[in-house]
Amino acid sequence: MKQNRTALALILGCTLLVQTFAGGAQEAEKKVDETKARAKYVFLFIGDGMAVSQVASTEVFSRAQASKDPGWNKLGFSQFPAQGLTTTYDASSIITDSASAGTAMASGKKTMSGVINYDPSKTSTYKPITEYLKEAGYKVGVVSNVSLDHATPASFYAKVKSRGDMYDICMQLAESNVDYFGGGGLARDKGKKGDQPSAIEAAQRNGFTFVNDNASFMALKPGSGKVLAVNAVLQDSFAMPYEIDRADNDLSLADYTAKGIELLDNPEGFFLMVESGKIDWACHANDAAASIGDTIAFDEAIAKAVEFANAHPDDTLIVVTGDHETGGMSIGFAGTKYSTAFDLLSKQKGSYVRFNREILEPYKKAHTPDNARFEDMLPKAEEYFGLSFAELSDAEKEMVQRSFSRSMKNEVERAAQEDVYLLYGGYEPFTVTLCHLTNQRAGIGWTTYSHTGVPVATYALGQGQELFDGYYDNTEIFHKLAAVLGISVEAAVAAK
Repeated sequence: MKQNRTALALILGCTLLVQTFAGGAQEAEKKVDETKARAKYVFLFIGDGMAVSQVASTEVFSRAQASKDPGWNKLGFSQFPAQGLTTTYDASSIITDSASAGTAMASGKKTMSGVINYDPSKTSTYKPITEYLKEAGYKVGVVSNVSLDHATPASFYAKVKSRGDMYDICMQLAESNVDYFGGGGLARDKGKKGDQPSAIEAAQRNGFTFVNDNASFMALKPGSGKVLAVNAVLQDSFAMPYEIDRADNDLSLADYTAKGIELLDNPEGFFLMVESGKIDWACHANDAAASIGDTIAFDEAIAKAVEFANAHPDDTLIVVTGDHETGGMSIGFAGTKYSTAFDLLSKQKGSYVRFNREILEPYKKAHTPDNARFEDMLPKAEEYFGLSFAELSDAEKEMVQRSFSRSMKNEVERAAQEDVYLLYGGYEPFTVTLCHLTNQRAGIGWTTYSHTGVPVATYALGQGQELFDGYYDNTEIFHKLAAVLGISVEAAVAAK
């Protein structure tokens, strides 16, 4: 009897969920009809892993650089006139991943974690907004500072049962009708083993102009045709460098956004999705300084869209949101109680990735666990993270020394002892411990190395902006965008 009641509750819950989403779509269309707002140019900016904490920590940091008085220096997008809260759960969990979250925003439908534009049963596909727009004559662009075959960008052009099928995603990119891809590389260009036909070469055969150096990128002009632009410098997993590590002559997310606007601009209209994916990666590693740097760079990319909107105020909509929160980031740490010192984060010289590659990994290659000396690494660690070992408590000193020993023994696997994972999350023990100590002194805490289920903030500026006020689900972002664009959305799931 209990099982029957549970089944009935699930059925009623699913029915209510469908009715809610349908009602949300109809309400969006009704509001747009009432205001007669139509946007010809639409930007969707997605801060991967970015919820209120990531935005707020960046604003507090900016304030700390300018004043000793507590407060916020607001980012450009956090001052947009329309603001809402957005739930991010998927069909399998309260805590989503980027594949299901990307699918929700791209197609307006829920699916399982790890799935891109397939229904939860993985038997039917969903139709992303980019396909509707191409059919309607719009130009479409997809930009990300992580690899372009990663889950969020893939949600806007690919359909796979598993986000891990990255070579399949790469080939779908090559065969797509997207007009502009820009940013990171392709992690699986030739398959997992590197023995498959190149997706980049397939893209070129399909009419894409491929560029991967600064001069060729800057030389791109309207009329170049379809473009696949990969950054000349790729740092980790075929992603662009963290902003905190980016050299002055390296291209930025803002550069790829500006070029997208230049190439896509046309009388018929365009849609440009821009993802800042390494906010998420930094928060997975509990590296607040790297997260803040990339959030600032994200704001600078959004500013390029705002410049365009100022020139086309009656035809442009800009929406900024996150796909989920990462890290359980908090402004407040038990050890600092009601105090914060965000200015301390400015002493960190680079990201956790750069520290590993330039300092820790070379040392590990040159030493064994038996002849490694903590005293060798200490000055470099202090200088890089702006820490003073002498000022640490005895417990903290022991923690740092233990983490160095564990790094030298390569105790970084997720399958290792439970206490190792809980302390370091599969990252280099020495590096993540230094990040934690730096963050804790600033007054930042973390609860996880994974995602959390808290809502994210959504911001909007331009035609139809009022639709994005309120509290709604991530699937409604699709319906709100479609309504503003005047796109008629198919009610049924597309057949495979």
